[in-house]
Amino acid sequence: MKQYLVETETLTKAYPGESGGSPDLVVFENVNFRIKEGEFITCIGHSGCGKSTILNILAGLQSPSSGYSFLKGKEIKGPGLDRAVVFQGHSLLPWLTAYENVAFAVKSRWPDWTRQQVREHSLQYLDMVGLSGAVDRKPHQLSGGMKQRVGIARAFAMQSRLLLMDEPFGALDALTRGSIQEELVKICASTGQTVFMITHDVDEAILLSDRIFLMTNGPKANIAECVVVDIPKPRDRATIIHDQGYYTIRNHLVDFLVSRSRELSGATREVAKHEIRNESGALVYPPDVNPLKKAKAATLAAETV
Repeated sequence: MKQYLVETETLTKAYPGESGGSPDLVVFENVNFRIKEGEFITCIGHSGCGKSTILNILAGLQSPSSGYSFLKGKEIKGPGLDRAVVFQGHSLLPWLTAYENVAFAVKSRWPDWTRQQVREHSLQYLDMVGLSGAVDRKPHQLSGGMKQRVGIARAFAMQSRLLLMDEPFGALDALTRGSIQEELVKICASTGQTVFMITHDVDEAILLSDRIFLMTNGPKANIAECVVVDIPKPRDRATIIHDQGYYTIRNHLVDFLVSRSRELSGATREVAKHEIRNESGALVYPPDVNPLKKAKAATLAAETV
């Protein structure tokens, strides 16, 4: 049984009111979730629900107002080499080549390695993302998609326990985005990397995810449910749309984003204590929802009537 790599406990983020007497702005509150080793998790929700803030807390770049986050049982209190981050912008050092950008991270991760070890390891991951012919180019000589590939290669080359991705393909054109998604599918399949990724793209989430965290609207947002993507892996863009369960899952996600995300928001309803901890004091986690199983059960029920 897979162990939980990431756990959060009543994670809350609030910002002070604009004036002394105004109430705090609670972006999200009492967020509890767990991620298993090797899981690919995507998080979807409307702007303002705190998705990026949760990612930044897991990265150690921001602190929660209250609550805790843990990586393999150890509280996250700052950045560390056990986590790698890929942002929407490529975040490459402009004076270094593609190879040097990756090698810089590799040397930070393994300071005792020889130059040859660093080179072989860095080139392996640049080749993995299809950039073996561009290792000596600097960022200004690369296209937007190529820059993102360097960032992904750098993140994977660190072999961190957790890879955090904040809308990494959002600024790319559709064709480039699709090709990098396919590379990401292959890399994760071969490495077993644990990923927490933020996206606004429903189709991207279905293609990549084991589970999809659905966040209610802010303020006082929360994770309402975790949708299980019960479509066999490996998946690819050309064939997944022909899977009989694809549109069942997609319709479930769209329905949540269009209507239920607002109805379930903590800002529009009172959150009961039993939704945070049960009677014994144990944390309550958002339910895993499998739209395909629900659809099959509904079909069987209809057939027996």
